[in-house]
Amino acid sequence: MKPSRLLLIWLAILLAIGIVLGTLRALDIALPSSLLSIQWGLLLALLALAILDGLRLTRLHSPRITRQMPGSLALGRWSEVRLDVEHNFPQPLTVQIFDHVPDGLNFESLPLSVELQPGQHSQVGYRLRPLKRGHFRFDHCEINLPSPLGLWSGKRLLSVTDHTRVYPDFARLYGGQLLAVDNWLSQLGVRQRQRRGLGMEFHQLREFREGDSLRQIDWKATARQRTPIAREYQDERDQQIIFMLDCGRHMRSHDGELAHFDHALNACLLLSYVALRQGDAVGLSTFASDQPRYLAPVKGAGQLNVLLNTVYDLNSTQRSADYQAAATQLLARQKRRALVVVVTNLRDEDDEELLTAVNRLGRQHRVLVASLREDVLDTLRQSPVQTLNEALTYCATVDYLNARAELHERLDAHGVPVVDALPGELGAELVTRYMSWKKAGMS
Repeated sequence: MKPSRLLLIWLAILLAIGIVLGTLRALDIALPSSLLSIQWGLLLALLALAILDGLRLTRLHSPRITRQMPGSLALGRWSEVRLDVEHNFPQPLTVQIFDHVPDGLNFESLPLSVELQPGQHSQVGYRLRPLKRGHFRFDHCEINLPSPLGLWSGKRLLSVTDHTRVYPDFARLYGGQLLAVDNWLSQLGVRQRQRRGLGMEFHQLREFREGDSLRQIDWKATARQRTPIAREYQDERDQQIIFMLDCGRHMRSHDGELAHFDHALNACLLLSYVALRQGDAVGLSTFASDQPRYLAPVKGAGQLNVLLNTVYDLNSTQRSADYQAAATQLLARQKRRALVVVVTNLRDEDDEELLTAVNRLGRQHRVLVASLREDVLDTLRQSPVQTLNEALTYCATVDYLNARAELHERLDAHGVPVVDALPGELGAELVTRYMSWKKAGMS
């Protein structure tokens, strides 16, 4: 309980009166004796009212607060939280409410001011924006009650427990279901390359049409029907995709508010959504994490929810990426041939170890290395050089980029394709590569 502004104003007025009266008496100016009595009377009356008002405040029952919030939030997106306030106050009362928001969540419009009317429930709200993924627990809500006479303000800490999960920004993934797949991919910047050749999976027999290739003719069916019959193929389905996600220190760089690791998760989810829509199976294997996680490839739209629940609280660590150990674990678990997408941030020190690991994986699987490139590197390379420090920074940047490009060339020379993209563009680049391979027939 603390004094209100009204009580402080009255105390300041009485103090000012006392100072004036004391100054006049010090100057031997005659004053009616009743003035001093009035001053002390006012001070005692204010003290009595303050004590009485404070006692009445302690007897006030705390309002009951219920929090209404989504059970899941998307990283970086604003959401609305509503607070329902119930009370038994016989008089109108204006209170201040402050919700105790956990660290990692940004908020707007707190504290809240709400006027409580007798016999009515009140509802107020504020906005919430997650800055990191994971599980968050709300424990308390703080309310400041004014005393009946407004001389005191009492803080009450109410136990209002709620839980929510913050997932990667999956809203755009679900939003894509409202659009045709081609239009949706086009809006994301995915380039649909022209199909090269035919799909690899047999679909049906049909009559030969103009424009069909002679290789499509089924001669046995043609002989039986005595009319040209062609085989129709479709893009291969029932493929398997495994993401090998680096959770180590290479993924801790930031571009804007999101870390490279969050951009990598978004890219994996985006490609997972597209692949599942294409009828393929999607799985996940993490390495360099505190608790390595493995999700076997499964088909169906429900796999995206399983994937979200697997990675929503996954964070990067200070560990170094052990590509050899990660490859060994994946080879032991994944026997069927699959497309293995290694999502990492390549550095020159990864040269030999990464080459050995992807070569081992390449004997059984098709491997694609997805490497995130820091946006600041491109900015530094294009910045004008005028001072010695700027020249040193420029030379170091170019040297680092050259070493990185050399590693990419060595991987490509060993038959391992590399996607080198800025964090925000990685998802579209992966989908573009996947769709081109899908059209050509992945093998």
